[in-house]
Amino acid sequence: MKVALLELRRRPWRFAPAVVALVLLTALLLTLGGLLDGLYNGFTGALRAQPGALVSYAADAKLSVLRSRIDAATTAQVERVPGVEQVGGLGTVLLGAKVPGQSTEASVALFGYQRAPRGVPAPPEEIGQVYADTSLTAYGVKTGDTLLLGPKRYPVSVVGWVSDTNFVLQGGLWGTVDTWREALGSARPDQVLAPGTYQVLTVSTAAGADPTRVAAAIDAATGGKTQTVTRSFAVDSLPGIKQQRSTFNAIIDTTFFVAALVVALFFVLLTIERLGMYAVFKAIGASSGQLFGQVVLQAVVITVVSFVLGALLALAVASVIPPQVPLQLSAGRAIEVVVGLVVMSTLGSAISLRRVVRIDPATAIS
Repeated sequence: MKVALLELRRRPWRFAPAVVALVLLTALLLTLGGLLDGLYNGFTGALRAQPGALVSYAADAKLSVLRSRIDAATTAQVERVPGVEQVGGLGTVLLGAKVPGQSTEASVALFGYQRAPRGVPAPPEEIGQVYADTSLTAYGVKTGDTLLLGPKRYPVSVVGWVSDTNFVLQGGLWGTVDTWREALGSARPDQVLAPGTYQVLTVSTAAGADPTRVAAAIDAATGGKTQTVTRSFAVDSLPGIKQQRSTFNAIIDTTFFVAALVVALFFVLLTIERLGMYAVFKAIGASSGQLFGQVVLQAVVITVVSFVLGALLALAVASVIPPQVPLQLSAGRAIEVVVGLVVMSTLGSAISLRRVVRIDPATAIS
């Protein structure tokens, strides 16, 4: 093992081609993972933050919040279902927002809510006040700003901040139900809703109740007017979420495979160059396992070094990308990448095992 580390220290240039390739692959993996996380969180944050295990849509809405409408009579039927503990109405409207002092409009999703989502305070005291998602700071939004929403420029005032509450990549704004109704009526008079009507209902189940059975009971009690699903199912039902995740994950998996090929090819060539040296080691008593251990150690060391350099490169790229791009580099994703690279580089270096085992010590004196 000392020989392997000594070679890394005295002849680092020998490993430069593998390091360069792995640095670029690391930066690519972190960037792809950051984009996947950013897109997923930006699409689903508002639904993931909702209280309760279930979400009820209108049956004809096809699990679309924007198309769904649930009236007061249906809400009352849901509240009476055994196993239902608490029900809250939720509505949203997607609008452009004029930000003071900015030439570019921000895209926002204004929510009116009865039950506070995770990380969101109780509804503001006054109509026209909203909590804004921190992602809107990229558009120059500040506390106390009055944003003008939609074509009629409905005014709302930012009184605080929340995080991870965006919806379909629109910055989340959270206000009272009356704020949402007024903004909806201002921007889209043809979609004005009757009092007590919401787009969806968030439903908390009683302790010990099976959410799946409660969901079925809700839909039966409303005579098929609702389609009630678990919150996680509602999240996965947002347009393009499954396809987006499968596409990015396929690219990420392919990149890990390429990393293994790079390490495999590099160490196969390096082993060929070292056949004479390995033969000498075997002649003086080194085992194949010890020699292979040196190969694996070097593979792990250059992978870790490459990861550090690649992470720095990814951070540099993130610093110059416009803040509107949903790139979220996280420690969790970084750990996943470094573990994956170490595993794949170990597997890649294992390809050279066959040559190491077959080395004949006699060649050292031939």
